Amino acid sequence: MADIISPIGGKKNTTMAAIAYVLFFVPLLTGDAKKDSFVKYHVKQGLVLFLLAVLINVIGWVVPFYLWYSISWLLSLAILVLLILGIINAVNGKQEPLPVIGKFADVFKF
Repeated sequence: MADIISPIGGKKNTTMAAIAYVLFFVPLLTGDAKKDSFVKYHVKQGLVLFLLAVLINVIGWVVPFYLWYSISWLLSLAILVLLILGIINAVNGKQEPLPVIGKFADVFKF
């Protein structure tokens, strides 16, 4: 993946932004990426996806209903689709919120 030059003159670190959706904490451990607002934006969205996936799995362990297994499977599929959309946005240098969950990423401040 190549970095994309932003219209304001700087480079967008698309590689670290895409990695943020798979392992959200990795870009926060690197020097330049943790200071980059573009990468932080995608880290926040990756963190929301991770927390949502954990929540769905915990509810699946606590609530042993057959219906929940069907619902959790569909929700997990939706998380996978959002993950792919986030990676596509990051690779293309876009800073767009993900559908439905994008607004929750603004809660995190780092």
